Amino acid sequence: MDTGTDEQRFTRLYRQHYAAVAAYVRRRISPDQVVDVVSEVFLVAWRRFETMPGNAELPWLYGVARHTLSSTYRSDERRLGLVRALAAQPRQTVGDHADSVVESAALAAAFDSLSETDQEALRLTAWEGLSATQAAKALECTVASFHVRLHRARKRLRLNLEAASADVSSRFSVLHRDAAVRNGSRGDA
Repeated sequence: MDTGTDEQRFTRLYRQHYAAVAAYVRRRISPDQVVDVVSEVFLVAWRRFETMPGNAELPWLYGVARHTLSSTYRSDERRLGLVRALAAQPRQTVGDHADSVVESAALAAAFDSLSETDQEALRLTAWEGLSATQAAKALECTVASFHVRLHRARKRLRLNLEAASADVSSRFSVLHRDAAVRNGSRGDA
């Protein structure tokens, strides 16, 4: 790598895309690991700077980030661990908040039950705001393949959400019923 001009171009790349890459990583890993993962992404970018596609820098960086995250952890379970732990704890629901708690827990359960491939397709478009073309580059597949992948991921999420909503609603109903029985039977014992 030529030191003068390439360093300036890399500095521009770093300044232009650091926040987006950091946000991408931050949504997928614990906060104490974000700096390390983002640093590794830009180290790879520095090493491969001459071969980086000039017209698709950000999708390429997302692809590097995805691979870096994969090597850092093999499961997406940690990201949703807190949501699952909170949903599993018995709690009293109050007024209108019960519906939103059930919906949040159902969505987390439905999303968690998707494959990593489905989750990534949904994340790139819904959370990262990438177009299908950009997401396809990040996932190293054709645009047509990505459209199929996204369609199937959305369909599976919808089906999983229907199943998870029923399951979470029944769990909350049982908790509510059990709490009412306990409260009503305290004076009888």
